[in-house]
Amino acid sequence: MEDKGLEVPSHCYSLVICGLCKMGKVLEGYALFENMIRNGCKGNKAVYTALIDCYGKTGNSDGALRLFERMKMDGIEPDEVTYGAIVNGLCKSGRVEEALGYFHFCIENGVVVNAMFYSSLIDGLGKAGRIDEAQKVFDEMADKGCPPDSYCYNALIDGLCKCGKIDDALGLFKRMEHDGCEQTVYTFTILISELFRVHKNEEALKMWDLMIDKGITPNVACFRALSIGLCLSGKVARACKVLDELAPMGVVLETAYEDMIGALCKAGRVKEACKLADGIVDRGREIPGKIRTVMIHSLRKAGNADLAIKLMHSKIGIGYERMRSVKKRVKFQTLVDS
Repeated sequence: MEDKGLEVPSHCYSLVICGLCKMGKVLEGYALFENMIRNGCKGNKAVYTALIDCYGKTGNSDGALRLFERMKMDGIEPDEVTYGAIVNGLCKSGRVEEALGYFHFCIENGVVVNAMFYSSLIDGLGKAGRIDEAQKVFDEMADKGCPPDSYCYNALIDGLCKCGKIDDALGLFKRMEHDGCEQTVYTFTILISELFRVHKNEEALKMWDLMIDKGITPNVACFRALSIGLCLSGKVARACKVLDELAPMGVVLETAYEDMIGALCKAGRVKEACKLADGIVDRGREIPGKIRTVMIHSLRKAGNADLAIKLMHSKIGIGYERMRSVKKRVKFQTLVDS
């Protein structure tokens, strides 16, 4: 439109800026916003809020606050969505005290505080280790006419886990079901990860089975929590078995083996990582060259550069050794045996 010399109306700018912000392209969105202003179009509430939200989500809370002030100077009154975006951005940047200030301002001035607003605040307080305050905010929600949703429950469960209160988190998990609030794959991922961390491996596996029984499809993050927990507890074969069981369900997790090998190398369990790599190639799951690359990167990231270099300059995984008339692939196991 610009190339043809056509006038671009403000709603066109608004659509494109909001679209860019949804994709996380805040710099492009802001550049277009400035271009819109230069061309005589005024910013509206939707554009300002989209930019503020995107700045906050990308960790630039100062940029979000500058736009917030500019919005008010332009005579545009922020609504609950705008305030929610500010609070979310501040919480993600660890500026919880400032977020609480905006929260109290909204309560005192009759600005509607929705569940998403509350979940941001609960999450920020939990990550800051202020779990008692997070619980208080959570408990006050219903009294203020805003029943907690899945996001609020998940934020508090995550905060309780991070503070080492796994029993309280499990109690909240049961309360969530009792209150008729939908348990999501994220709920199960948080609890499975934490149960493995505190060495309650059987409970973690039961939590996984419960999720499958409820018909909740695991995602990459959820299987990563399970598989890494199993690998670090010495149950690599069990992790592979679970992965095999997911295939008939139509769940394809492309980075699953990569994650498991990386976790084992990071924990210094190179022998188990090599055994897993050999098993993957023997079953024809991945081309040997890709597994080699994964192993080299995992060893390097784990600070085991000597083994990474040895693997890189060897025929392990991709070369063959001949014993009379029989050709056998050089196994990853030889990396630690030699």
